[in-house]
Amino acid sequence: MLDDKDRIFTNLYGMFDRSLAGAKARGHWDGTGDLIKKGRDWIVQEMKDSGLRGRGGAGFPTGLKWSFMPKESDGRPAYLIVNADESEPGTCKDREIMRHDPHTLIEGCLIASFAMNAHACYIYIRGEYIREREALQAAIDAAYDDGLLGKNAAGSGWDFDLYLTHGAGAYICGEETALLESLEGKKGMPRMKPPFPAGAGLYGCPSTVNNVESIAVVPTILRRGASWFSGFGRPNNAGTKLFAISGHVNRPCVVEEAMSIPFDELIEKHCGGIRGGWDNLKAVIPGGSSVPCLPASSMREGAIMDFDWLKEQKSGLGTAAVIVMDQSTDIIKAIWRLAAFYKHESCGQCTPCREGAGWMMRVMERLVRGEAEVAEIDMLLDVTKQVEGHTICALGDAAAWPIQGLIRHFRGEIEDRIAHKRGARVAAE
Repeated sequence: MLDDKDRIFTNLYGMFDRSLAGAKARGHWDGTGDLIKKGRDWIVQEMKDSGLRGRGGAGFPTGLKWSFMPKESDGRPAYLIVNADESEPGTCKDREIMRHDPHTLIEGCLIASFAMNAHACYIYIRGEYIREREALQAAIDAAYDDGLLGKNAAGSGWDFDLYLTHGAGAYICGEETALLESLEGKKGMPRMKPPFPAGAGLYGCPSTVNNVESIAVVPTILRRGASWFSGFGRPNNAGTKLFAISGHVNRPCVVEEAMSIPFDELIEKHCGGIRGGWDNLKAVIPGGSSVPCLPASSMREGAIMDFDWLKEQKSGLGTAAVIVMDQSTDIIKAIWRLAAFYKHESCGQCTPCREGAGWMMRVMERLVRGEAEVAEIDMLLDVTKQVEGHTICALGDAAAWPIQGLIRHFRGEIEDRIAHKRGARVAAE
């Protein structure tokens, strides 16, 4: 279990003062200018050595991503864009950072932007996050007033401006290139890659898009050292991580823990156990609604919450939004609800996603009622394979994976419902 002294987010629950004075009292903004004066190469190397992997879902190494940015400017400005469009169902970690510990993010924006030769950073915040935007904007204003942003930011000799932009509530804008399109004032639709954002991103300039948590942990990593951060978790799964646990646990919560924590320890210590006891557990979605669910048998002893272990189980850590479902859950209906969400949020640009998401949802609708044929289960699985990997962005995958997880682990339940419905029909005749 993570000790309090090792927590990066010291005000996750809003128990303390979230103002600039409160943040400074908890150790933030301490010697920020001196960290910047150590130079870009040092910062990027420390981030690589720390083993930090992106906290927005994909898990790409953060330091490596930064190193893709051009070392020397060709005349175009560079930009850092912070993805605060937290729209994945079940995910609610970044909002806690923005409303209770906003200065971790603001300080991280300054340091990360300097490391990538960017004089400006945009935070793109989800449309529904009204109070979070107000708290974050107030914190940005306070940082400007204190000389921590703007000309000679934090006494570092680096001029830096931070802008907060409000989205309009479209899930697709959480995809990095759709986010860039939206920032430019266009419809949020993903771009083809290449070019990648590091070559041509916002306004055609070198850009990097990072998740809120990925940026907010940067100052603490640099202060305490890469080896401190990489000391948590298994190799290739380093650091501390915010877990957002919802569903059928006794105490749903957002908590910072060490990576690779056993699932049962996470649930017992922070959530007071599964509602009705461990025998009542039915399924877990371990990383936000887009990753395949896992049955209770996979999540008992030996289950580890990190990128690699969950990938081995054909699921994923994603954003570490853990959705727990007990035996009262109609798992077929739960996955249908996710299918309906992805159908609604598809931007319609790619045919497999535009047509496939609606088709999958309608078949799922019939499976919920038990009105399908058994042969349609394999047909549905086949369609998910035709959608998966055949779209510009990962929304097609996100629509397909929950259904694949359902069929992989709960096929018997689907077949039983069809048989029961058919039996009822025969009896009625």
